[in-house]
Amino acid sequence: MSRRKRLVVGISGASGAAISLEILRLCKALRLDTFTTVSAAAERTIQLELGDAARREIHDLATQEYAASDVAAPISSGSFQVDAMIVAPCSMRSLAAIAYGTGEGLLARAADVTLKERRQLVLLAREAPLHEGHLEAMLKVTRMGAIVAPPVPPFYLGLSTIEEMTRQIAARALATAGIDPGDSLRRWTGEPA
Repeated sequence: MSRRKRLVVGISGASGAAISLEILRLCKALRLDTFTTVSAAAERTIQLELGDAARREIHDLATQEYAASDVAAPISSGSFQVDAMIVAPCSMRSLAAIAYGTGEGLLARAADVTLKERRQLVLLAREAPLHEGHLEAMLKVTRMGAIVAPPVPPFYLGLSTIEEMTRQIAARALATAGIDPGDSLRRWTGEPA
């Protein structure tokens, strides 16, 4: 019997907390095991953008959640088996910590482990406009094997609500991480929806 797919979900302080919530909802529906860590800045962003109920839902949806300062958490070790990691949203601070291997907090450490173990790392980088330092960090993590996937809505699918767009961004993040999101991902067929 094969084990269930396992995904680390890092949530940093950039705007877009709804994306991480939707990723966790999809993972629950797909029966994936999820291991989350939420940065201190993300705690504040989740509160501002989504409120207390959403923060509780993020905690409840995760198979296991680890404190941002818990550098002894299982996800900080390459011997802990997971299939991939998604950082959603990914702040430029978190992206830089990953790019330069600072190991600053559990999120950056788990991403560092993901890279060194040659597992799929998807960073939903959330910032605009970008300066040269941001672009250099994106290039650096890309060269190390990560995929930088800004959360850009697929307008060509004719989506009409923020919820639909958020779901498609979340489903595309899972697909990019090598996890089949099933029917949640609407694919281009050559014709408008």
